[in-house]
Amino acid sequence: MEFDPCAILGVSPGDSPEIWKKAYRRLAMRWHPDRNDDPQATERFKEIGAAYEALLSGDDEASENPPADASTAATPPQAPDIRLSLSLTLEEAARGCRRSVDFIRSVDCPTCDGSGEAGLARTRFCSACHGSGRVHDAHRRLIPCGACHGKGLFTERICPDCEGHGKHRTPVHLEITVPPGMLQGDELRLTGQGEAASGELAAGDLYLTILLEQHRLFQLDGRDLCYRMPVDALLLLAGGDIRVPGLAGEVVCELAAGDSVPREIRLAGAGYPGRGRHPAGDLRVELMPVFAVDLTARQKTALRNLHEAWMKEAATHLPAVAEWRRRQGLD
Repeated sequence: MEFDPCAILGVSPGDSPEIWKKAYRRLAMRWHPDRNDDPQATERFKEIGAAYEALLSGDDEASENPPADASTAATPPQAPDIRLSLSLTLEEAARGCRRSVDFIRSVDCPTCDGSGEAGLARTRFCSACHGSGRVHDAHRRLIPCGACHGKGLFTERICPDCEGHGKHRTPVHLEITVPPGMLQGDELRLTGQGEAASGELAAGDLYLTILLEQHRLFQLDGRDLCYRMPVDALLLLAGGDIRVPGLAGEVVCELAAGDSVPREIRLAGAGYPGRGRHPAGDLRVELMPVFAVDLTARQKTALRNLHEAWMKEAATHLPAVAEWRRRQGLD
């Protein structure tokens, strides 16, 4: 099929480059793959870029046989990205959540189409020559002012809506989905939600850097969840079921009998959720033995009876006590 740049852009060969540019901008924004989900959007976008390049080149041969990489060269660069922080609780980041994001971005002024020029022309004096159109050279001779080309004034058409900036700052509100398992410092990219498209620039991207709020209990070590937990020293001695907090609620695990000293239990895969190729972490709990206080008379009697039973077999149950008594000749 013959490649006809004018037909693609909907312009005539005799139109001005400015008309070509406006047609290209309009079609490029319409068919940009980030803005149009039509299956043909990518190819159509490349064709539009190639047509504009061909018209600008003014080369008839190039128009009839555009180079293979013309579409790549015509792909417009992006407008600036916007980078923000998103603060989440540990629970929100672990399970994923919906959040609102509000920020400010620039858009082309609709009055002047981003050019900064619109409305009636106004005249201002040249500050370099103070309106005279002439300045002194190094030899103190009067010569035409180079700033205003000897005219002494400038004629401007400053857009009244944007005051010549060509941009408006506008608030943006987004409802976003945060996937589960994101960690501190991870980035969430929202394509096309950065600074708005402008001219030949495609819209930039929005990057949200995840910040995790400090948790009252859990600490993260990689994807392991860690914390310290006080536990009855007698339970450490006797063993039995113990309930430990997890992100999704309490978890019951079996505690083996052992010494009444600090120890760590590890529950594989019960820590922070995995994401992608990173598996879930473990739940690591450091158990710190504590002894009962403010005992009732009955409880004290029960402990004395237990003590007496241990002392009868001190070599087995209280070897340190038994050895000390032996060295002192008390037994």
